[in-house]
Amino acid sequence: MTPKLALCLLLTISVAQGAELPIRQVILYKHGIGYFQRSGQLGPNDSVQLDFNAAEMNDVLKSLTIQESGAGKVTGLRYDSSDPLEKKLAEFPFKIGPGQPLTAILDQLKGAAVELKSGSETIRGTLVSGRTVPGTEQRPPSEQITLLLDSGEFRNVDLSAVASLRFQDTALQTQFAEYLKTLHAARSRDKRSVYIDSTGSQAREIAASYMIPMPVWKSSYRLIFGTAGEPTLEGWAIVDNTTGDDWSNVQLSLVSGRPISFISRLYEPRYIGRPTAEVERDNAQAPVIYQGAIEEKEKAAGRGDFPAGRVAMAAPALARTEENTDAMQMNVVGEAPLVETTTASLSAIASTAASRELGELFEYSFTTPITVHKSESAMLPFLQEKLAARKLLVYSDEGSIHPLNSVEITNSTGKTLDGGPITVYDANAYAGEALVETLKKGDNRLISYGVDLGTRITTVFESQAQIVREVHFRRGFLLTKTAAIETKTYTVRNVDQAAKTMIIEHPVRSDYKLINQEAIETTSDAYRFEVKIGPDAIEKLLVTEERVFDSTMAISNLTPDLLGSYVQNKSLTDAARAQLQQILDLKRQIAANDGEIQRTLTGINNFVLDQGRIRQNIDSLNRVAGQEQQVQNYSRQLAAQEAQLATLRDKLAQLQTRKTTLESQLNALLEKLEF
Repeated sequence: MTPKLALCLLLTISVAQGAELPIRQVILYKHGIGYFQRSGQLGPNDSVQLDFNAAEMNDVLKSLTIQESGAGKVTGLRYDSSDPLEKKLAEFPFKIGPGQPLTAILDQLKGAAVELKSGSETIRGTLVSGRTVPGTEQRPPSEQITLLLDSGEFRNVDLSAVASLRFQDTALQTQFAEYLKTLHAARSRDKRSVYIDSTGSQAREIAASYMIPMPVWKSSYRLIFGTAGEPTLEGWAIVDNTTGDDWSNVQLSLVSGRPISFISRLYEPRYIGRPTAEVERDNAQAPVIYQGAIEEKEKAAGRGDFPAGRVAMAAPALARTEENTDAMQMNVVGEAPLVETTTASLSAIASTAASRELGELFEYSFTTPITVHKSESAMLPFLQEKLAARKLLVYSDEGSIHPLNSVEITNSTGKTLDGGPITVYDANAYAGEALVETLKKGDNRLISYGVDLGTRITTVFESQAQIVREVHFRRGFLLTKTAAIETKTYTVRNVDQAAKTMIIEHPVRSDYKLINQEAIETTSDAYRFEVKIGPDAIEKLLVTEERVFDSTMAISNLTPDLLGSYVQNKSLTDAARAQLQQILDLKRQIAANDGEIQRTLTGINNFVLDQGRIRQNIDSLNRVAGQEQQVQNYSRQLAAQEAQLATLRDKLAQLQTRKTTLESQLNALLEKLEF
């Protein structure tokens, strides 16, 4: 190959490829989006091609920005259309189906001028038809076309004898090429290109920035306890390069937080159906008479203000006695000082990630360029710092009798710690694993990494009789507030020869509140109590709660005994007790009067029944001779009972009158009673 020909090939390849914009900066977020910035030199009248997957185009069209310096301007952006293949092919005057013979294609182009070469003969004419001739036993099937020659003759041409065929109409020839190009492009559906065109006579620097879907970056930590001092927290970021480009010496940043992001369908063309309207040509247009307005509505723009919600976390009140005034200091189980991490137990890494607040987000930026090849992943150290922590036990699962080995960590790094798994090493040995959610600077969390088999916990639940806390009377009704008191006893047995500190989480119940005690912390669903257990010792924690509920009862329905129990309630004032005592006295008198009425009614009923028996006996004796004396005895007995019955009926009337009087007095007191 001559040098001149080689130079021409290089120039041709350079022009065909266009300018390149390598990736310079990558920012990965936690909500599935990545920010990319490309930059490079754009030559005079040059173009840049950026390739993306079809699924990325919506985000690219939503976020792409172009910056440039120097003479000339970017004249616009072009990108591959996403019209369905069927819609694209429908624009052509022919259709090429799968396995379709050439004659079937040519038959769709009747009237097209073609030129055929068969051996040394050149045939020119206009297409009339194309067909497939079925074969016979003597000859195979063949494809033939019929042409109208320039001489006016019709001629059948067997395509098997034709060496070449060309359309004389260059526009039709171009359409065939475009059709085939469209079919070829459809085979690579995942690839879409964006083209940046420019004008100008000078080269200049341009930068293209955009957002595309990306795998979220992941965090993993190592919490390392040594022999003395504060523990060390190592943080590693796991990133995945799923793009089709290498990240060579890029500026990489990782952002913790979840800004709002969504997919807007900008890449797919949208078509809106339109109604069909026909103009009436036969009928003359009648004049239109518009009516006057009766009522006019003012146009008002409404606006809704939605206050931003905020969740406030109360600071834990830990220290309440001399024993736990240093609860936030770093203590290991058994009150021994925390061990210092030796350098041998730390990873030999250099964390070069600078951190900063980005409003509500937090960013880790690697100060040295990072290289991650396409289809590869990388682990990058972004943190290695001391932090405040203390070892303790946590009990929150009532389904287990053992608490969990845990650490209370306080984020004293001055940075936001992204959520992720934590592997705990104690004295250069693996101790367990934990999970932590995103931790802002200054915040603290409990993490559990193992089961402490040297501590056992049992629970006992007890409930007391309900206690009336408040008594009120309103318009003849008794209103009470009654408390149901429940106590849960946690018994902790430490079989080890080392003192321990334990956090017990007691469930929060919406209708209950603690009595005469406070938790060191309260979460959304649990109270936290701190218990210190000595070596080979037993400690108990009693958690007492009450549930207060209201009840309403009509005083007229209360028995004197029940009403008397309320009179003795210590929450009543002397004035209220005196009023209630008057009502109680009347209720007792009414009850005694009702009892006397019942006894009188019983006596009357007994006399009536006995008189019925006597009358039956008299009636029977009157039918027997010689029983006159017995009949007279029964008659005298019946007369005596009549006198007693009259007395009882008079007494019943008096008792009913007294009942009416007492009830009237009671109603009058109830009307005035209110406290």
